[in-house]
Amino acid sequence: MSFETNRRQFLRGAIAASALLAAQSRVLSLNYERRFAPVKVSRDRVIREVVGLRPYRAEGFVVDAERVGSKLIVHNYGHGGAGMTLSWGTASLAVDLLSEPGAIATGLKRRPGRTAPHFAVLGCGVNGLSTARTLQRRFQNGPGTVTIYARELPPDTTSNISGAHWSPTTVFDPEIASAKFNEQFQKACRISNRAFQLLAGTEYGVRWIETFELYRNEALLAVDLPGGNDLYPAIEVHRDPDHYFGFPFVKQFSTMLIEPSIYLSALLRDFYIAGGRVVVKEFRSHEEIMRLPEPVVFNCTGLGARALFNDQKLGPVRGQLEVLMPQPEIDYCYLGRGYMFPRRDGIILGGTFDHDDWSLAPRAEQAAGILDVHSEIMKGLK
Repeated sequence: MSFETNRRQFLRGAIAASALLAAQSRVLSLNYERRFAPVKVSRDRVIREVVGLRPYRAEGFVVDAERVGSKLIVHNYGHGGAGMTLSWGTASLAVDLLSEPGAIATGLKRRPGRTAPHFAVLGCGVNGLSTARTLQRRFQNGPGTVTIYARELPPDTTSNISGAHWSPTTVFDPEIASAKFNEQFQKACRISNRAFQLLAGTEYGVRWIETFELYRNEALLAVDLPGGNDLYPAIEVHRDPDHYFGFPFVKQFSTMLIEPSIYLSALLRDFYIAGGRVVVKEFRSHEEIMRLPEPVVFNCTGLGARALFNDQKLGPVRGQLEVLMPQPEIDYCYLGRGYMFPRRDGIILGGTFDHDDWSLAPRAEQAAGILDVHSEIMKGLK
């Protein structure tokens, strides 16, 4: 009897304690405040300044195929500020064009007594490498099936200095882009997002990270994130300037951050392992391209397509970045008047968007402006 009484008392006590702990947990959850380690923004912490030219077309990127003489030319260029973000998506769309009736006419299907065709890829940035790897996965017929021709290889490509935050921005002008392009864009976003998810980890330098968009205008909270809200998990809205950089309106979400130096090296390694071949070559004319031995050529030349394929709608959007010493404790990104992405090789502070500006020289006044913007944002941390 005594044992039973003690047992009942124990159970009542355990239940009461559990209820108390649960209540405390709920209070802690409701009172949770995200703590932000401050970025140490100062001129003496800048380890490098870089300038890149985004290949921008107001009408959007080009993924299309054309027959030129005996060759099939497949275009995949003009991704603006989202070359890394869209790379797997547009590569997939470009390679899909080989299954269309016009492509079959070039002899892509194996015929008795004839070997399957080999492919040339122009460019060894992220879009050239993604296209080459997609071709290898779908059409690999032994070593040398895919050859990359490029003037620069990683780590010397424009892709190596990209921000590489998964977010398809500065891609097109929504007032000009067609409905057909928008369909392509949406499809490319989803293919690429899924592909990067499968590469998350230290081997490819891809990781998930919390991101905060900082607004002064409340109406911007209702605007979808680039490509659509369904691409970004854990979306939250905050109206608490005391805890979010001093901004009255903040949208929080998770996305992926890519380390270009790790990622591009891994892609090039995978390309070689799968039997790929690289030829270091600069093309100075369209005629040189037409003399290549491969019957199918993928044009992933970025801004180079303006001269090589006479696309006068393609132009540069210049971007300057200040890179600070790494801070391993920084575990978030933000986007506002500027943007901050924490990478292993440094804290990326951006940035500028100078349309039709071909200069690759860093500008002191822009460097000072970038540092000032981020210093002000850090002053908003409590």
